[in-house]
Amino acid sequence: MTNRNAIVGIFMIAGLILFSVGIFSVGNRHEAFAPHLQLYTQFSNLDGLTKGSKVQVAGMDAGQIIEVGIPDSPSSRFRIKFEINQALSGLVRKDSVVTIATEGIVGGTFLLIRPGSPQALPASRFSTLPSEEPLDISKLLQKSMGLLNDTDTTVKQLGGKITNALDGITSTVGNVNDIAVDLKAGRGAVGMLLQDKELPAHIREVVANVQQASANVEHASSQANTLIADLQSRELPKKADETIDVVKDAALNIDAGAKQIQQTISEALGTDRGGVPAATNISESLSNINTATASLADDTEALKHNFFIRSFFRSRGYYQIANLSEDKYVGDKTFMNPRNYRAWLSATELFQKSPEGIEELSPEGKKSLDAVISQPSATVVGRPIIIEGYSNSSDASDQLRSSRTRAILVRQYLRNHFELDAASLGVVSMKNSPPEALGHTSWNGVCIVVVSGRR
Repeated sequence: MTNRNAIVGIFMIAGLILFSVGIFSVGNRHEAFAPHLQLYTQFSNLDGLTKGSKVQVAGMDAGQIIEVGIPDSPSSRFRIKFEINQALSGLVRKDSVVTIATEGIVGGTFLLIRPGSPQALPASRFSTLPSEEPLDISKLLQKSMGLLNDTDTTVKQLGGKITNALDGITSTVGNVNDIAVDLKAGRGAVGMLLQDKELPAHIREVVANVQQASANVEHASSQANTLIADLQSRELPKKADETIDVVKDAALNIDAGAKQIQQTISEALGTDRGGVPAATNISESLSNINTATASLADDTEALKHNFFIRSFFRSRGYYQIANLSEDKYVGDKTFMNPRNYRAWLSATELFQKSPEGIEELSPEGKKSLDAVISQPSATVVGRPIIIEGYSNSSDASDQLRSSRTRAILVRQYLRNHFELDAASLGVVSMKNSPPEALGHTSWNGVCIVVVSGRR
């Protein structure tokens, strides 16, 4: 009897031990005995979440939902209390977002916590984390059906429009066939032109007049070339006036030839009924005129830069200063004249950085420019103004870009603020090297030069 009681006692003790081990194993699996951090979140739609649903942090099982608070009105939301393993609390910050996820396509739902940003503070115990409502599949399907219906309606509308367009094309082709028949039969104004037997003779007369006008232009251009060559070889200033007169005569000949061409073409296409062959011959003659005109333009451009007569073109506005090269600018005595008014303005005085990091004129810089232009010695009416741009950047390409950009910014302000003629405002990129004998070996900013016109 004693042995039997001992055996029963041993079995009871072993059962209790196995039961305790089982309890601890299950509790350890569900992390029931690990330290936890309790938090809250809120949802308008639980989407299948219940008390005891799993909680994951960054995809790792971390705890479970321990309480679901029922809202007291339609405008309120479900308040969910959940706990996570304290070991994962470092991933949960105040900006961590809680959402409802699904295991697979038709699996169960669980609470998913996304890790927060490193700069955010850790979430404290019993704090409420922001939530993101789950996607409503039914609403998405409704929107998809609406989109399909709209697409079907649009396709039907396009089908009707395409049918109308094809009908219009068929009608147009029929009209074209009717016109071709009328032309072949000699009916209508165009048909009469095609059947006129006197038209070829008149076209030949028009072409002859056009060719004569083209020959006159070529002859005038040849004379201009000869006079320019003589001027450059003998260096005789008196030849300049003769060359200019020849250019003027050539321009008059071009104008007279153009008027004659316009008159003869008008006659051919008007009462005399001009046709396609005439257009072909006229096109060839106009090509000759373009060649002669291009030669004349080259000769005129050479005159602009000739030593003896370039001042003539400068006084008439033909000498462009909008964009000057550094070599051409420094080598010109007009721009390097010591009588010219110069105002040296530093970059720190003129410019500032915009919020995007781009250099722009500062309010103080605009006041400095106003003060320079207002000086009595800097009279700008009727005088060319050159803005020299400078930059002390160590990079050569950035130095060129920065110096040119600064000069353009100043030119735009002077033109808009003082309503100056754009043709009288020039810019030149000087990098960081001012011209010699001006008192500066290097500069960072701009220099405003008002050309005096006296040597």
